[in-house]
Amino acid sequence: MPILYSFLFMIIIIGAVGILYVYQYNQLQHSKTKIDHAECLIDEALREKYDLLLKADKLIQSELNNDKTFFKGLDKIKSENISNFDLDRKLTEFIRLLEQIKLDYPDLTNNKGFKEIINENKKNDEKLQAAKSYYNKYTSELNDLIRKFPSNVVARMHGIEIKSFFDGKNMEDEIIDDFKL
Repeated sequence: MPILYSFLFMIIIIGAVGILYVYQYNQLQHSKTKIDHAECLIDEALREKYDLLLKADKLIQSELNNDKTFFKGLDKIKSENISNFDLDRKLTEFIRLLEQIKLDYPDLTNNKGFKEIINENKKNDEKLQAAKSYYNKYTSELNDLIRKFPSNVVARMHGIEIKSFFDGKNMEDEIIDDFKL
């Protein structure tokens, strides 16, 4: 009879550990799935921003009857192998240039197509900021799970590692100058 109780006790312990393992694994996978979804949203918003800038460049050249290229290097960005974070920074520089052109050439603000581009850019920026926030939220959640017991054991078993936030900052390193804009 004691052997039966021992055997039953072992089955209960193994079952509890199995349930805990499955629960922790599912939490890690849920966070990874949310991060992947956020990356897709960020990719989409960055592609839209890039397309808007190309559209703005053509419109500005045609409206100003000018052969001058305002957005030099914009067409080469697509062929570069850079991260979404670096792409976002480069596109933001071009958006700042677009805002400066808007100030330098007030006649453009009366153009319907230019107004549409500016409005679409604002909407796109809102989507991009929301996607970045979404990404960082679930990255933080995943990183918390990876640091805590028992999910850290499950993460280590499956090779799930700590992810960087969208801005590329690593809170684990000793570098304090990575908060530059």
